[in-house]
Amino acid sequence: MSRGDRVQTNGNLSRSMRDNYTELGVDDYYKTVGATYRNPHFPGVRQCMFLWLNKWWQMEQSNIDPEVVTLFDMACDSGEATLCFIEWWQMGKNLFHQANDPAQQSDKDVIPRFPKRNPHLASPPALNIELVPVPRIVASDPYTVQAFSDRTSLPCSPLSFRDIAAGDLPTTISKVPGLEVKSSSPTLGDTRTFFLEMIVCSFALHLVPNPSELFALLWELSTKARWMVVLAPHKKPEIKEGWGWIKWNVDTWAECPMSESKGEFLRDRVHCRVYRSVHRS
Repeated sequence: MSRGDRVQTNGNLSRSMRDNYTELGVDDYYKTVGATYRNPHFPGVRQCMFLWLNKWWQMEQSNIDPEVVTLFDMACDSGEATLCFIEWWQMGKNLFHQANDPAQQSDKDVIPRFPKRNPHLASPPALNIELVPVPRIVASDPYTVQAFSDRTSLPCSPLSFRDIAAGDLPTTISKVPGLEVKSSSPTLGDTRTFFLEMIVCSFALHLVPNPSELFALLWELSTKARWMVVLAPHKKPEIKEGWGWIKWNVDTWAECPMSESKGEFLRDRVHCRVYRSVHRS
C-alpha cells in the first residue's frame, strides 16, 4: 500500500506512489528516495494537525503535564507533522505577544512573520510560553532520517515499527526551536524517563504488514502515550478493540465506536483519526 496516490515529483521519483511501490517495493522505494522524500499531501496534513492541536489544547489544557508536552513523530517522513507542531506553538506564542505587547507589533525583528496562511487553516490559541508546558519532539523513520534532519534541523532515529513494538523509542529529545524553556523544566534526556503526550503517524501505519504486528505495535505504544493521531489518504488500517486504544470523537470529546467516522477530520484528501490510550486517563 502507498503513503498516498498523488503523482510524486521532486525527490520522490516522477510517477504515482502505487506505480513506485509496484516497480520497486516499499522497502526499496524508500531506500531509493529516503534522503529526499516529500509528502505531497502536506497542505492537508497541516490543516488536520492545526484542528487537532486546537481541540486538544481547548479540552485538555488543564489535564496535561504542566512542565512538558512531548510529541512522537513516528514514521516521520521529512517532518511534516513536526513542522506543523512547531508552527502551531510558534504562532501561538506570537499571537500572545501581539495581543499583550502592542509595542512589539511593529517590531519586525522581535516577532518573525509567518508566510501568508491558508484561509482554511485554523488559528491556534494565544500561548503564554512562560506558563504553558515546554513542547518537545522525538522522531523516527527507518528510511527518511536524512530528509527529516535536512528539513527540520532536528535529529531523527532510524527505528522501525518492529523496533518500537519491541519497546524501543528514540533517545534524543528536541525542544521546539525559538521557544523559551522554563527554568524549572526537566533537563532534556532519555525518553524512558517521561511520558509521551501524543504520537502522530502520518501516511505510514497502514504499511505495517499484518494485523499481529500492528497489534504488537499499538499495544506497546498505548503503554507509553496518551493520544495517537493517524493521518492517511484513506481509513486504513483497521484498529480493533482490545489493541490498547479507544476511538475518540474529537467533536464531542468522548469515546465512540471504532467504526464510527463522526468526529474525524477530512481536509484536502487527508483523513485524521484520533485514539486515546486505555492505559492513560
